[in-house]
Amino acid sequence: MELNIIVKSLGKKLFPKLYKLDAIIITHYIVDVIMSKKCELTGKIPMKGHNVSHANNKTKRRFLPNLKKVKFTSELLKRSLKLNVSNAGLRSVDKKGSFDEFLKTVKNKNLSPRLKKLKKSLLIKSPFQKKQVQSKTI
Repeated sequence: MELNIIVKSLGKKLFPKLYKLDAIIITHYIVDVIMSKKCELTGKIPMKGHNVSHANNKTKRRFLPNLKKVKFTSELLKRSLKLNVSNAGLRSVDKKGSFDEFLKTVKNKNLSPRLKKLKKSLLIKSPFQKKQVQSKTI
């Protein structure tokens, strides 16, 4: 069995990979990972607006969220994550007390796909959640 991998750069976003397995060619398109300006905890994204001059001339601009790379540790899962988090998201985690408590209470629509998977595994391993489920069944 022979495996040939050909990687071509088409712009900056697409990298087609060709896998040749005994005369069968399979093509996969992998999107290049680009750092988005979005908070992974709260879902904050850039806003649009205007710069307004003294003469009331308006030019378009973007209001970017205040993002920082922060390392969070999960006590229940015994692992750490580096996330792009806005200052407001960081304050929310501090208010809840821990990263695990924040993930349990936050809505899924605001979280990044990576954190949705983490939240699911966190809810499975959480001892408090199991007690609540047992008390509801009784």
